[in-house]
Amino acid sequence: QVQLVESGGGSVQAEGSLRLSCQASGRTFSSLDMGWFRQAPGKEREFVAKINWIGSNTDYGDSVKDRFAISRSNAKNTVYLQMNSLKSEDTAVYYCAAGMRGTARFDYWGQGTQVTVSS
Repeated sequence: QVQLVESGGGSVQAEGSLRLSCQASGRTFSSLDMGWFRQAPGKEREFVAKINWIGSNTDYGDSVKDRFAISRSNAKNTVYLQMNSLKSEDTAVYYCAAGMRGTARFDYWGQGTQVTVSS
């Protein structure tokens, strides 16, 4: 079992920045591919970004490309999401997710952290 705890959410003005963190436990971190998803009120969950187990491969949702950056520290069992040039439409609950490397699935989810962007 994998436990995921997100932190770093909060309120920020448009064009500001936030960095989310997600610390994992329960399994060797380097055995996990990691991702971030978000869900805004009344909307379906949306893919934000993912990173493979060693950090050599990343992918982003179209709405956040060139503004967000995902990274990880296997030494700290932590994945990060640097969010720049935030827009009001980025307001959502952000969830950290983990899956066994190479499976293309996310089987473990955190509780989520709220990000609110005011214009």
